[in-house]
Amino acid sequence: MGGAGILLLLLLLAEVGAGAAWRPPKGKCPPSCSCSKDSALCEGSPDLPESFSPTLLSLSLVRIGVTQLKAGSFLRVPSLHLLLFTFNSFSMIEDDAFAGLSHLQYLFIEDNEIGSISKNALRGLRSLTHLSLANNHLETLPRFLFRDLETLTHVDLRGNPFQCDCRVLWLLQWIPSVNASVGTGACAGPTALAHMQLRHLDPKTFKCRTIELSRFQTVGESALGVEPFSYQGEPHMVLAQPFAGRCLILSWDYGLQRFRLEEELSGEPTPHPPPHLPACGGRGVGAALPTSPDLPLVPDSPTAPSVVSCKPLVLGLRLFVLAARLWGGSQLWARPGPGLRLAPTQALAPKRLLRPNDAELLWLDGQPCFVVADASKAGSTTLLCRDGPGFYPRQSLHAWHRDTDAEAFELDGRPHLLLASASQRPVLFHWFGGRFERRTDIPEAEDVYATRHFQASGDVFLCLTRYIGDSLVMRWDGSMFRLLQQLPSRGAHVFQPLLIARDQLAILGSDFTFSQVFRLEPDKGLLEPLQELGPPALVAPRAFAHIAMAGRRFLFAACFKGPTQIYQLHELDLSA
Repeated sequence: MGGAGILLLLLLLAEVGAGAAWRPPKGKCPPSCSCSKDSALCEGSPDLPESFSPTLLSLSLVRIGVTQLKAGSFLRVPSLHLLLFTFNSFSMIEDDAFAGLSHLQYLFIEDNEIGSISKNALRGLRSLTHLSLANNHLETLPRFLFRDLETLTHVDLRGNPFQCDCRVLWLLQWIPSVNASVGTGACAGPTALAHMQLRHLDPKTFKCRTIELSRFQTVGESALGVEPFSYQGEPHMVLAQPFAGRCLILSWDYGLQRFRLEEELSGEPTPHPPPHLPACGGRGVGAALPTSPDLPLVPDSPTAPSVVSCKPLVLGLRLFVLAARLWGGSQLWARPGPGLRLAPTQALAPKRLLRPNDAELLWLDGQPCFVVADASKAGSTTLLCRDGPGFYPRQSLHAWHRDTDAEAFELDGRPHLLLASASQRPVLFHWFGGRFERRTDIPEAEDVYATRHFQASGDVFLCLTRYIGDSLVMRWDGSMFRLLQQLPSRGAHVFQPLLIARDQLAILGSDFTFSQVFRLEPDKGLLEPLQELGPPALVAPRAFAHIAMAGRRFLFAACFKGPTQIYQLHELDLSA
């Protein structure tokens, strides 16, 4: 029996118990209503009837002319035990519409035109046992609608055109947790779920968390690389700025809530002023930048070879930065301890590193090493390992192949190195007997410019960048990397995976259109489109990096033909 049938039965029983019809005191039965001793039925009234007896127990409202139920609509009848609405035209129920009805046990809101109900509409109904919202126009219900309704035993939601998307996720999670029988009805949409019973939906299949990237700050200089590192517990970023010939170190200004310049590493070291005096045109080390959201251009240093990569390494209190420069100008910079400035301490393999294109940090036999990919025929990709105070060549790799990128990772518990080259498919090396030995190459991967890797669910994946055609996602199967996915590239120099909080992302840069952000869907094991970066589009992006700072998360996009952009990441709950 529906809610209306239950109500009519209760009314009949009430009238039988009352015996002869009772005529209420004058003025206690509004027009358009018929009243007995404890109940009233009103039909066709243009407004919400008032002037009932304060001891009224049951009230039925049929075809009432109001368009919404406002807060405190029933404060004058606090003794109600039963309240029914049917065939009414109102479409909205506001917060606290039933305030003051602490004794109400039965609330039937059926066959109306209600399309929206506020999350606090039922607040204060601490005695409610039976609730029906059947046969209305509700496509969803607000989260926490049933909060503190601990006495509920029966809920009827049938006959509503529910859209079974993230907005009903909370309801699916609430149904099995409540000690009440719930009639849920079927989905009206989306198309894939139409006519499916709500109670048969699996909450685990709903993907209701997402992230959104919004522009936060601009660094007024182009860059080829960006690398995060932590020094003395504080996160930092270092940018490789080729045209300015420097590595630029940024830190966080807690006062201005912006990134600021901390130190620049240029080709020719300049005399250092005392720490308390300003430097760089009035901007000292660690000095706050103007309150503009953008970092302004830093004046260029005297002529310095182009920097293509800045790779940081922290060893206790010491900070090292490898600055890979063109034409034999690569340097190692060092900071002996906190409060001191970085200074160049070593020229790195000037006869081998002529046209470096990438640098990576890796650990071999417990010692830190750098591998620098060299793209010139006269130079060679070189492994530099720590020996005493500096880093010295340990091995030359891949001579004459004009390597464009290097990527270090572990497979089967051993260090591996993947080199991309302009002349052949990427080659995989493994660490064996104190040196890297060729293990295999990557099939179906010609014309790969850059390589990056990530791990998910125990598997190792590669993101292989192609400038034109399809960039590739590959997965290690225990003996080789096999093709998993192809994503269209339009002028791509970077396909960067990033693990941000719980999300494995990958960003495919583009010189011709918007860069595309993908997210790995664990159920499918594939990258799915998440968001485009723009408008405006990034101008020739070359590297992406993530950093967490002051409880927030940021994405840096280093651009070769435009300023570096900083985005803030926002986590969104689509079920809210």
